[in-house]
Amino acid sequence: MTPALERLVNAFSSLPNIGRKSATRLAYKIIEMSEDEVNSFADTIINAKNSVKLCAVCQGYCEDALCSICSNDSRMKDTIVVVEDNRALEAIEETHEYNGQYHVLHGIISPIDNIGPEQLKIKELLARLDDGVKEVIIATNPSVEGEATAMYLSRLIKPFGIKVSRLAYGLPVGATLEYADSVTLLKAIEGRTEV
Repeated sequence: MTPALERLVNAFSSLPNIGRKSATRLAYKIIEMSEDEVNSFADTIINAKNSVKLCAVCQGYCEDALCSICSNDSRMKDTIVVVEDNRALEAIEETHEYNGQYHVLHGIISPIDNIGPEQLKIKELLARLDDGVKEVIIATNPSVEGEATAMYLSRLIKPFGIKVSRLAYGLPVGATLEYADSVTLLKAIEGRTEV
C-alpha cells in the first residue's frame, strides 16, 4: 500500500465504527473515483462542515439560526425531550408521534472520558426552563453514563417545579424473556403499564 493510500485508510479508520477493513474499502473506492467525483465528494464534506451549525434554541444541527423544529409554531412548547446527540433526536422524530421540543446535550457525563457537565449543553437547557415548560423528558441511553447524566439533570431541573421523566425501557418488541438479561427484565418490570 502506498504511503498516500495508507494515510487515507488511517483517516477513514479514525471515524467511529469504521474498522481497518472498511476503511481500506472506502480508501480504494475514493482512489477508483474520477477526479471530478472526488472533488465533488470533498466539496460536499467541506460545505457540510462550513454550513451546519447549532440551533440557537435546542443546540441541534441546522443551517439557519433556528432548526426546523424550533421554528415550527405548531409544535408544543411545554415539553422538551433531552437527547445525547442529533442521531437520537432523528430516531424519535422518525416515530412521528412526538410533537414537542428537543434539547441536544452533545454527549453525556463520562468521567473516564474527561467529559463533565461543563462540556455539555446543560446551561443552555436550564436557560430554556422559564418559557412555560411543564415537562422535561430525559432520553439519554440506558448506560451507566446515561443514567448518571439523567440523575444529574433531574436534580438541576426539579427545583424549577417542572416534571422530569425518563423514557421507559425494558424488553424490545418481539423479545424472548429467556434471553433477556436481569437488568433489562428488572427495568421492564419497573416500567410496566396497566392493560
